[in-house]
Amino acid sequence: MTTTSRRSLLLAAPLLLPAVARAQGGGGFPNRPVTITVPFAAGGPTDVISRLVAEGMARDLGQPVVVENVTGAGGTIAAARVAQARPDGHTLLMHHIGHASAATLYRRLPYDVVEGFAPLGLASDAAMTLVARPDFPAADLAGFMAEIKRQGDKLNLAHSGLGAANHLCGMLLQHAAGAAATGVVFRGSAPAITDLMAGRVDIFCDQATNTVNFIRESRIKAFAVTLPDRVPGLDLPTTAEAGQPSLLMGTWHGLYAPRATPPEVQERLSAALRAALREERLRQRFADLVTEPASEERATPAYHRRFLAEEVARWRPIIQAANVYAD
Repeated sequence: MTTTSRRSLLLAAPLLLPAVARAQGGGGFPNRPVTITVPFAAGGPTDVISRLVAEGMARDLGQPVVVENVTGAGGTIAAARVAQARPDGHTLLMHHIGHASAATLYRRLPYDVVEGFAPLGLASDAAMTLVARPDFPAADLAGFMAEIKRQGDKLNLAHSGLGAANHLCGMLLQHAAGAAATGVVFRGSAPAITDLMAGRVDIFCDQATNTVNFIRESRIKAFAVTLPDRVPGLDLPTTAEAGQPSLLMGTWHGLYAPRATPPEVQERLSAALRAALREERLRQRFADLVTEPASEERATPAYHRRFLAEEVARWRPIIQAANVYAD
């Protein structure tokens, strides 16, 4: 190579580096560890799902992806932190259906649920199960709904607090039955199921992740799953099959960045999410949790953004009809 050629190459190098970085995705992003903020305690379904996703994303991004648990106020503390974080793609939020319901449950949020974030894609979908104490006087979903309508507030309905997925499912159940049961709040699903097995509470609507083993062992009575398709390994009809098509609800998780995150960084993160969801190890672990990884279409920013707005609109009249607010 001649001296002139070497000089030309050296002069061109600074101009080529940004182009190379952009080709790698996000202008050199990420250049340090990425944090996924989880609004709930370690060990729960959201935490487990987030850690599995983080492992796969780290392999694709070439940087560590760590999970930080920031609990409190139904997930709104964590969401507020991410909404206000530096929009460089290094601080993310993994939240479930409670992110959509918070738009109505909380009337004075410090962020806009839809406009305050850049949705990166859905990560998972899980069915809810309609269950009752072992001696509950119903043989099928029709009988279950009839008992709720007949007994009303004489029945105790377990849930884990305002905005929890099982709380939302309970509201949807009561809305469909046209009757209001008496809510009993527990510190999580485990103690609620313990009291359900003992007959101290009557009915519950919770993720199949939490109930599947107790259903299989006949320690609680189950009536239906709330997704359009049956859940493998559970001999239960869907709510639509059992005559209650309005009782349709999945517990989904989605990944978010702060609103002003650059588009190329959003797309890089979304691509890493999809890569993680394709990994066989993650898919097997999700199956163990009775959870489905989101499809390629659902794990995109465009789908997630539209879906979130639809979910906010869907839950608003149900929450308003129940006249239940967190503030």
